Amino acid sequence: MQPTLRFEKKIPVTGSYDVVVAGGGIAGIAAALAAARNGAKKVLLLEKQYVLGGLATLGLIAIYLPLCDGKGHQVSFGICEELCRLSIKHGSEFPLPQAWLQNLSDAEKRKHRFQVTYNPNMFAILAEQLLRENGVEILFGTGVLDVCVHQSKIDTLIVENKSGIFAIRAVSVVDATGDADICHFAGENTAVFKQGNILASWYYFMGDGKINLKMLGYSDTPDKYKTPEQKNTQQQRRYVGLDGIELSEMVSDAHDSLLQDFLNNGDITPQRSLTAIAAIPQVRMTRRLDGVYVQDDTEAFVQYPDSIGMISDWRKPGPVYEIPFRTLYGKTIKNLIAAGRCISVTDPMWDISRVIPPCAVTGEAAGTAAAMTNDFATLEVSQLQAVLQRNGVMLHL
Repeated sequence: MQPTLRFEKKIPVTGSYDVVVAGGGIAGIAAALAAARNGAKKVLLLEKQYVLGGLATLGLIAIYLPLCDGKGHQVSFGICEELCRLSIKHGSEFPLPQAWLQNLSDAEKRKHRFQVTYNPNMFAILAEQLLRENGVEILFGTGVLDVCVHQSKIDTLIVENKSGIFAIRAVSVVDATGDADICHFAGENTAVFKQGNILASWYYFMGDGKINLKMLGYSDTPDKYKTPEQKNTQQQRRYVGLDGIELSEMVSDAHDSLLQDFLNNGDITPQRSLTAIAAIPQVRMTRRLDGVYVQDDTEAFVQYPDSIGMISDWRKPGPVYEIPFRTLYGKTIKNLIAAGRCISVTDPMWDISRVIPPCAVTGEAAGTAAAMTNDFATLEVSQLQAVLQRNGVMLHL
């Protein structure tokens, strides 16, 4: 049995907010922006790092995957599209889907999916500016240590940054941590990704007179779709992503992997150099909310009366999913709502819902709802849907 230390300290309460968003990835950006635009007077975004965007920027996963179904039909709108266009506001090192950006014919749109590859550094700064312009307060370098729950609601978040440990009052809380950390702290039901994450080591390098993105390691195929041979031959290490020691080992493994990959083609020269490595672990699926409803990937084209937006399957053309509002909140904590990678889905659906467009779609819905209520189960969904539609979101097929 490990020894324990009893630690007591008076913690100052430094502020009170209508909406506190934990996590400044794409879901958190969308949630904070939506909350500020839809009536929340004081919105606070907490981000552990000193750059916004999460995996989409610091993780170098700099591909804004499709907003369309692959057959010429856009399905994700609102802030999702706004952020997509923002990411390439000042151009891109890669060809852009002009048929979508210039709203050309359906025939032209069917040739290429509505996705872009952007510069992660530029996108991070532009997103930060957009939030500040909309009155969102941002605390960088700030992580949530714990929460205080009273009468089935989070009333206080215990956080830490360079100022020390302090407390923040909140009316509504959005968990956009990617790991369902706030759900976990609050005692909400959660589930862990069963098969774990394979090693990913994306990096940028200069070569052939241009900057190149090397996508070293991808997300794994869901176990549901593996052949028996794939299940037997894949012996590489898996990372759960919820343990500090394991994550540290993963980062070191990633560094070793990318360095070896880069050096396989030669050393550094005036024409060739290693220019950027990920600043955070590239884990895709870790822990999620186990909410009122758990959506599965077999539910393509199903219409839900409580839909809050639509997403496509980034891996293949065709499937379209409406996202039920019930996947965003749980059964225990009334004023806590999830967005992005930690919404309530099955493992196979997780591989679809974890990428940028779903994060933005669910983030907008979560932030909008958080500006409207502090008891999500009792929110009149039609009122939420009316606001989303007014803001350009399409709810149904």
